[in-house]
Formats: sequence, structure tokens, C-alpha cells
Amino acid sequence: MSSNAWWMMGLAILVGAMLPLQGLVNARLGSQIGGPIIAAFVSFLVGTIALGAYLALARQRIGFADAMHMPAWVWLGGLLGAFYVAVVTLLIPRLGPATMMCLVIFGQVTAALLLDKFGVLQSAPRTVDAVRIIGAALVLAGVVLVAAPWRR
Repeated sequence: MSSNAWWMMGLAILVGAMLPLQGLVNARLGSQIGGPIIAAFVSFLVGTIALGAYLALARQRIGFADAMHMPAWVWLGGLLGAFYVAVVTLLIPRLGPATMMCLVIFGQVTAALLLDKFGVLQSAPRTVDAVRIIGAALVLAGVVLVAAPWRR
């Protein structure tokens, strides 16, 4: 494996490690300002401002006119992100960060396998074989062990 691949994998782990912290921060914000939807809104507002500042500093052209000619489904990314942040903000104080993130990861792996199999949105279809299904089942086993509902 190239050193570039290791660096990218490390960055992916770092980003993944930030998700439970983001959920806890947003949950605390939501408890102080009126709920998970307001907290998600503030989170996206701050993120939008940060990205806008970056684009301005980088002098990056924003291609909204180009996006207007694309299929309507390209706008779903923002809606899906808002739904994710709002639901995590709502559930993380109730389930705890470890259980919440395990459930999210299981959902991601399961959906990713289906997206791979069917080549959704013009991605190249990839084989979903027994080894990958066993991997998803092991993630589910991890969810059960981390959530440990029998220990409550």
C-alpha cells in the first residue's frame, strides 16, 4: 500500500473520530438554544460561513449556474446532511456517543454495500460477496456488543 493511501486512511479515521464529538457539541448546543433542529441549523450556518471564507480566500469560483443545469437529485446531499446532523443531535444524548456511532456505521456499511452492488448514481458496480457480508455482520456484532442493551 502506498504512503499516500496510508495518509488518506489516517485522515478518514480522524474525520470519523470527530463525528461523535460533533454530535455531543451539537446536542449540548441544542439543549441550550431550543432543540436539535435549531442546533443543526446553527451547525450548518457556521459550516457555511467557514466554507464561504475558505472559498473567498482561495478565490474559488462558485459554479451555481452550472449546478442549475444538473439533475435535481444533486441538491439532496445538503438535505441528507441536515437530516443526519439533526438526528444525531437528537439521539446522541439518549443513546450515548458509542452506541449512536456504531449504529450510524452499521447503517453506512449496509447502505454502501447496496450502493456498491447496484452501481447507484453511475458509480461502477462492485461485487458484494460473502466476505463483505461477513464484514457487515461483524460490524453488527460490534453494535450489539457496544450497545449491550442487556447491561442497562
